[in-house]
Amino acid sequence: MEPQFQLFSKEFTKNPYPAYAKMRKDEPVHKMRFPDGQLGWLITRYEDAVEIMKDPRVIKDVSKLFGGNMDSGSVFMHNMLFSDPPDHKRLRGLVQKAFTPQMISGMRGRIQEITDELLDEAAKGTRMNLIDDFAFPLPIIVISEILGIPTEDRDKFRIWSNSLIEGSNGEHAAEMFQHVNEFIQYLSEWFEKVRKNPGEDLISQLILAEDEGDQLTERELYGVVTLLIIAGHETTVNLIGNSILALLEHPDQFDLLKEQPDRIHQAIEETLRFNGPVEFSTSRWANEDMEFRGQMIKRGELIIISLNSANHDPKVFENPDLFDISREKSPHLAFGKGIHLCLGAPLARLEGEIAITSLMQRFPEMKLAVGKDELEWRPGMIVRGVKEIPLYLK
Repeated sequence: MEPQFQLFSKEFTKNPYPAYAKMRKDEPVHKMRFPDGQLGWLITRYEDAVEIMKDPRVIKDVSKLFGGNMDSGSVFMHNMLFSDPPDHKRLRGLVQKAFTPQMISGMRGRIQEITDELLDEAAKGTRMNLIDDFAFPLPIIVISEILGIPTEDRDKFRIWSNSLIEGSNGEHAAEMFQHVNEFIQYLSEWFEKVRKNPGEDLISQLILAEDEGDQLTERELYGVVTLLIIAGHETTVNLIGNSILALLEHPDQFDLLKEQPDRIHQAIEETLRFNGPVEFSTSRWANEDMEFRGQMIKRGELIIISLNSANHDPKVFENPDLFDISREKSPHLAFGKGIHLCLGAPLARLEGEIAITSLMQRFPEMKLAVGKDELEWRPGMIVRGVKEIPLYLK
């Protein structure tokens, strides 16, 4: 069946949506071998995706099936994203207080300040690389300040994050493990500093919680902090990049947003639906043999949801391949659903809103500096975003 869809080829990565449309029609619960070599199931319809996300027969904690002796990358899997109740509630609860609506709203001024500083620097020239010069540094500075880690180390975080995410396609394994070890060593040294001199930041709070009782194990500390560093910037990087790209490719929508800037919330939601920054869900596993939509999924088999396919399901979204920032409130799945709904979604939305509004106000005549076909989409099994977006600013 796989050759029919040609999944994960360069052509697919550039524009996966025609293949998704075929899959939703012909084989919406599709058995396949993923790029990392694992055999599993890809879910492509919206209704099926929602059902799988809520199905108690499907779990996130793979150690329940195969034990705890996974590869060295598994140190990063001890967090709420890869856990089930009751551990999930405990881990999420430790972090949630840093991402309350009040806390996020209180960060607006600082996010605007960082945005303005980055755009001031960009304005010194006539071109910018949207990703390197703006979309990456903005969220990594924000999450670094929340966690209390040095913002000057952000380029290291980017290398390590890219390696872990883009290594999800099974390539460059040796390089990925080297970066994993470097990341662990960095965190180990930083945690030691914080234990000696804790502050008001989130890592200090997590370490103090760990010391006060059996609330957070050492492995969980690594897992939670790594998740916050990676998820805390990757989603926003690609949300900003994909939003600007969609707007530039649809000049009528770009002009509409310029004329009616209060549509920014709709524009963010439409980008999240139209070409969301997270292509696929993280791994889920069948905890028992289960029949699903006429397919027999066996215990221990991998289940992946294509969030972007679900968000183009015509049974839920009218004219799903149309980018329309005047679309009414959309029930998209870009941030997941259920107990694993993305904790940082309000922060990503706020960063995206400030970034895109400020960028368009500062550079209302910006244009792509290369042809669309020259843009290179990032590999890997998780994020959807472009490596570089060169822009003419004036």
